[in-house]
Amino acid sequence: MKFQEVAESESDGAIEVEVHAGTLGTEESELVERLKLGGADVVLVSPGFMTSAGIDEVDLFALPYLFDSYEHWESVVDGEVGEELASIINEKSNNDFKVLGYWTAGVRHYYGKKPLESIDDLKGMTIRTQTSGVVANYWQQVGAIPTSVAWGELYQALQQNVVDSAENAYPYYIQQNHHRTPNGKYTTETGHDYTTRLLLISGDKFDSLTEDQKEIILAAADASVQAEREALYAQEEEYKELALEEGAEINEIDRAPFIEIAAPLNEEAAQNMGIEELLQKINDLK
Repeated sequence: MKFQEVAESESDGAIEVEVHAGTLGTEESELVERLKLGGADVVLVSPGFMTSAGIDEVDLFALPYLFDSYEHWESVVDGEVGEELASIINEKSNNDFKVLGYWTAGVRHYYGKKPLESIDDLKGMTIRTQTSGVVANYWQQVGAIPTSVAWGELYQALQQNVVDSAENAYPYYIQQNHHRTPNGKYTTETGHDYTTRLLLISGDKFDSLTEDQKEIILAAADASVQAEREALYAQEEEYKELALEEGAEINEIDRAPFIEIAAPLNEEAAQNMGIEELLQKINDLK
């Protein structure tokens, strides 16, 4: 892991990083709690699970069609908006969380038992996604039925027609062979979510470090952000090609009707969160 490599090499071994891939907790909410209680120093979590810690503003990055390209996404998270959101997270968590950087988890697309030729094709279809909040509200508005299925059970759910469809980025669902199931064969590139992940450190832990150690941790975080993004960008194309080779069918679709539905929902969500200015700044960068 790049973070570990840079932190240990730049400190000549004075900083030791133990990487626990999925072994500290089975749920992201548990990771967040461990960070608060000192059971972990650095964690990677999605925006939705940060809301469980009472920081609703983080849901901003989960809004559908918020971003229209990776360039747009990077300009937002690496710029003024990313800094402002990091300050909100630090302040509202009472320094439990300090944002070290923003990772990506790819561009999410619809995949299901049939291709989407128009937005109307979603009507009445069950889709594995969040079942509450802004994400669920969006899928309901486009006519789908948000359905809760654990990630580890989704292959069987698609195989046995328990759910009609799901949504995720290519590397994640292709690795799980979802494209080999009857209800996962067809991907339509809806591109509705340029997914963000938050690299967090305990604020108290960071404050306890020397100035030199802080600089090393920040440098390690920056290096990990760049390495992760480069790897994920490459993987998206690789896994898309693999899916096609293995019989998946992929089509594009006019996103305008989807965006038209998402826009007022995003404005309403931002208003409810009191962050209309942040949403406007994001839109201004398009």
